[in-house]
Amino acid sequence: MMEATELVAGYRDRSISPVEATRAALDAIERHDPAVNAFVLVDAEGALAAARESEARWHAGEPLGPGDGVPTSIKDVLWTRGWPTLRGSALIDAAGPWDEDAPCVARLRETGAVFLGKTTTPEYAWKGVTDSLRYGATGNPWHPGMTAGGSSGGSAAAVGLGMGAWSVGTDGGGSVRIPAAFTGTVALKPTYGLVPHYPPSPFGTLAHVGPMTRTVRDTAALLDVITGFDARDWSALPTPPGSFLDGLDDGVAGLRIAYSPNLGFVRNDPDVDAAVRAAVAVLDDAGAVVDEVDPGFPDPVEAFHVLWFSGEAKVLEGYLDGTADLATLAGRADAGLLRTAQTGTAFSASDYLDATAVRMQLGQLMGRFHQRYDVLVTPTLPLPAFGVGRDVPDGSASPDWTSWTPYTYPFNLTQQPALSVPCGFTAAGLPVGLQIVGPRHADALVLRVGQAYQSATEWHRRTPKLEEL
Repeated sequence: MMEATELVAGYRDRSISPVEATRAALDAIERHDPAVNAFVLVDAEGALAAARESEARWHAGEPLGPGDGVPTSIKDVLWTRGWPTLRGSALIDAAGPWDEDAPCVARLRETGAVFLGKTTTPEYAWKGVTDSLRYGATGNPWHPGMTAGGSSGGSAAAVGLGMGAWSVGTDGGGSVRIPAAFTGTVALKPTYGLVPHYPPSPFGTLAHVGPMTRTVRDTAALLDVITGFDARDWSALPTPPGSFLDGLDDGVAGLRIAYSPNLGFVRNDPDVDAAVRAAVAVLDDAGAVVDEVDPGFPDPVEAFHVLWFSGEAKVLEGYLDGTADLATLAGRADAGLLRTAQTGTAFSASDYLDATAVRMQLGQLMGRFHQRYDVLVTPTLPLPAFGVGRDVPDGSASPDWTSWTPYTYPFNLTQQPALSVPCGFTAAGLPVGLQIVGPRHADALVLRVGQAYQSATEWHRRTPKLEEL
């Protein structure tokens, strides 16, 4: 299971070819996808044709870009020319037309990436696990009976099992970081606007597009490809100078790191606590100045719900055929999506503005916090993966996915970069994630801290063995 950066080096010196790498990824899909259900579409013929074209370019010394020939998958909420984008929903007509790429997909196509197929998502990416009426549930590479998380669960399962080196997902409340933590992979929610997003998400400026890989180095390399201005996104940031690989190995000596074990309001599984504390000790040993301190904000979940549930209501509004009754979609849309969208229909403009005010206050608080601390580290999630096909773990007092994702959605409200890296396993053999949060526009710093941790540990090198289960 080679990293993308290793593949590109191998293409350059001809020790491996894009065709070999693509065949290996397709073989992995054939072996493993029946167990985890990560893909909604696989185009083996198209992938091999693209790989042969990439091979010819490398042999001629004329690659299109730094991702030429890298086997890649795309979450099925991102437009991909020639393929349906059905968002896990039975409400969408597959007929199309599908004649435009999302910005990140266009950048990947321009660099010569080999598109393997599209990965699973819950309906309209609305929740923190991956299952849908249209495609069923996605299982965890470490235990298919457990969830891969969501909403980018298919992408996480794909890269975790070598079904492509790169994937691109979306994150409106944790949707790349949640499955990364549950599957032992790496994912970054970049600063909002760094990776352009089109068409606009129904969840507005909560939603980010982010790279999903097995290593921090590959995450930085993929981020290089998919960032940059795109005129279709009114909030897109300018193309950043240089590469996110520059300075990646500069270490953490002297950095001021805040470690918050629970944000002041979360209860963690003991195995999660132990793994994250051990990870923080690694950063301390590497020369960082670590303080155990909470940022000092209350749980912003109610404000998040106003913004999130309102977005859901707006999504479903277009399928009501002249009636205002969401119940008419029963059996055709996810029951949990209908329940929370119904809540969203009751919010007023004043409620929305109040939630936005909470968001702004939280952003101000975190801005001041990062004047004292370079990064904040927390668990990515307070618990390991639970049973597949459920929105919440057994015994949950709440039916809402936000009840078990308290470390992720606050930083969608603030639009900060947040990285999840694997930092250990529970006694039951399920992965644990460490979250590294930086101030807005400090994506390179967040990646640098993650790379320093991975350079000192081996968790990211462990791979699941489905055949042994």
